[in-house]
Order: sequence, then C-alpha cells, then structure tokens
Amino acid sequence: MPTADKQQRIRIRGGRVIDPACGIDRIQDVFVAAGRIAALGQAPDGFAADMEIDARDRVVCPGLIDLCARLREPGQEYKATIASESHAAASGGITTLCCPPDTNPVIDTPAVTEFVRLRAEAAGKTRIVTLAALTQGLGGEQLSEMAALKKAGCAGVSNAMQPLLNPLVQRRALEYAATYELTVFLYANDHWLANKGCAHEGHVATRLGLPGIPEAAETAAVARDLALIEQTGVRAHFCRLTTGRAVQMVARAQFDGAPVTADVAMPYLYLSEVDISEFDSQCHLLPPLRTVEDRQRLRDALQQGTLSAICSDHQPHEPDAKLRPFPATEPGISGLDSLLPLGLKLVDEQAIGLSELIHRLTTGPAKILGLPYGTLAVGATADICIFHPELVWQLDTGTMQSRGHNTPFMGREFKGRATHTLLAGNLVYSLD
Repeated sequence: MPTADKQQRIRIRGGRVIDPACGIDRIQDVFVAAGRIAALGQAPDGFAADMEIDARDRVVCPGLIDLCARLREPGQEYKATIASESHAAASGGITTLCCPPDTNPVIDTPAVTEFVRLRAEAAGKTRIVTLAALTQGLGGEQLSEMAALKKAGCAGVSNAMQPLLNPLVQRRALEYAATYELTVFLYANDHWLANKGCAHEGHVATRLGLPGIPEAAETAAVARDLALIEQTGVRAHFCRLTTGRAVQMVARAQFDGAPVTADVAMPYLYLSEVDISEFDSQCHLLPPLRTVEDRQRLRDALQQGTLSAICSDHQPHEPDAKLRPFPATEPGISGLDSLLPLGLKLVDEQAIGLSELIHRLTTGPAKILGLPYGTLAVGATADICIFHPELVWQLDTGTMQSRGHNTPFMGREFKGRATHTLLAGNLVYSLD
C-alpha cells in the first residue's frame, strides 16, 4: 500500500453523502488526502486532485464493516483464501472484515493473529480484524491467553460455535475478559438442546423427517449468558440471533442497562424454515432458519435498534459441500457479494430506512468492535463505499467474486451495487 505522503489526492464529486455517525445526508463532494477525509463540501486550501470519481446519482458512505466472515485461511484454503475473499469484500463495498477464531489452527496465539494480518496486508483489498479464542483450541476447558491476544490486536474473544465445558468455565472466562476490557462475542446455542439438529424444530422439519433444533436452544443460552453477564459485568455481544423471543430478552436487558449488543445475519431477514421445504441444501444454516414470524420479529428489532448491526455470516464452500443429503451437507451461505444489495432490498421493502441500513453496516459494527472506522468525519480514515442504488444486475457465477458460490440467492436480480471502494484512501475496487 502506498505511504501516506505518496497517496493520491482524490475528489469524489456530486454524490449523496450519507454518514449516520455524523448525521450527514446531503449531496456534496468528498476530498481525500494522505489516506484520510480531508474535507466535505468545499476543497481544503491548496487541494489539487490527482483523481476524480464521478459520484452523481450514487451514494457515498463509509466502507461497510462485516462482523462475521469466515475466510477459510488458514486451514481450508480449498474453500477460499484471504486473498480471494478480500477481493470479494472490496467488490461489495466492504472495507473491514471480522474473522471468527475457528480457523485451523485456531486463533488462540499471537502468531496466528499475525499470520492473518500479514495475509490481509499482502492482499491489500480490505482490513481484517480477528476475534481470539475464548478457550485454548476452542476446547471449552482451559482459558486462552487473552492479555497476549489483545496486545496482538484481537478485537474481542469468542468460542465461536463450540460449547464450553460448563457454566463455571464460562463465568471464569467472562471474568477474565472483563479484567482486560475485552468484548465477548457469544453464539447463543445450547449444545445439548441442539443435539446435532440441522433444521428448526417445527412442522417443516417434522414433515421432512429432519432432526430439529428447538427455539429453546437459543433462548436458554441467552438467559444463561445474560445472567453471567450481569454477574461479571463483562461487555458482551450476541452474534446472529434468530428467534423473536431471544431478541425480546436482549431488548429487555438493554433497557435494564446491561452492556450487551446483538446482530443479525442478512439471510435470516429474508429466509425462513419454509425455504428448506424441498431439501434445498443452500438453505442449510446453523443456527437454522426459523419461522416466518421469527423473521418478521428480527426485522422489527432491526427497526427498533435492538439489533445494532447486520453481518453477512459469510461461509464459502466448495461445490461438493452442498451435494450430499441435507443433514450431511455443510451449513452456511457465501454472503459477501449479496450483503449490500440485500440490504438495499430491505430499504425498498420499507423494512428500514437507507440511513438506518448504512448505520447497521458501518457505525454499528465499528462501535461493537471498538474500531475508529465507519465514519466520513474530517480526519477519519478514508474507508469509503460508493454505490449506485438503481443499478440492476444479476447474482450469478459470472458476477460473484467470492470463491464460494453456495447461496440460495443465485440467479436473483438485484438493484443496487458498489461501484467504487476506497481503503484508507486507496482505490481498491472500481466497477467502472
């Protein structure tokens, strides 16, 4: 990446600038110099642009921040790599990715954290932050060296989707994280209640003969976690909630002043258990797709602010991973390419306003991760997404940039697409 004194000075002309962090929504120019936002509206004294980007009829907003993206490296490079998924992220207007710790080897040492950082720098397309393992090897028994991992740059700690041995281990882990002011990212799932299920426990799973995961697997975990959060005072974030009841519990905890936030993954705002009716393995997710009513309650919670971020929950797979019988297929959707257009579809459906959507894709995730990004304030790092909200295109194998093509949205026509992405003032993607 060029050094700050050699970076191009860029003028982004005539776009609709939306920055929820600063309460900005108006047509104006944006000026970038030395990798930062130099000015909004009027050019700073002596500014001479090396490059101009015509943003008329387009939206200029902070670069998107994705709270959960599995990049498959290290350990599963046959599915995807940091380089391939960084390019996919940039093409979708995403400038920061958060990688969970369930890589191979697990992110439980500073060395693995450094490996991911160096690979991201080599790719040069997006910034990657890591979550460290809450327990060694994600084994659920011995606590990880959280102090060293925080010093190495990890943005928080998580045990990903792996269970802890018992609630006492969880209490000690939360106390240790609180000591170092680390946010704990929680996947709310009772491992024993889930009992290796692959679909929501309900009439659809019963009709299809699929082992079900009850709503209580999520709600019981949320109840336990909230009790331990209150006990320890740790700052916590609930990852990818799927049930209306769980969201209601988190909303109550927030009202009572608990230091908790929560997010939802984009597929759960569109899909439900109905979508697996034909044994469609592209809709095999964990946690599973819930009821139509749950889907609506997630949308409501998004509007109300209980869910302060939307993530892709990106999980790219090789084709064979989705070709076995439904319970034997690998769960997950490749979501980087569709994050922004699906979000804009929410706006078209009046499920959320455009500024509120951008907030939940930028400022919201930045605050959860404790990062100084997600804003176009003067002096801020120039991470910028420019998208054309009316551009119609089709998601197919030709337009998808992720190496994983496992998505139930394949073949869908979308309206709205990123045309330019800037990372710290460098143009890393251009559709034009």
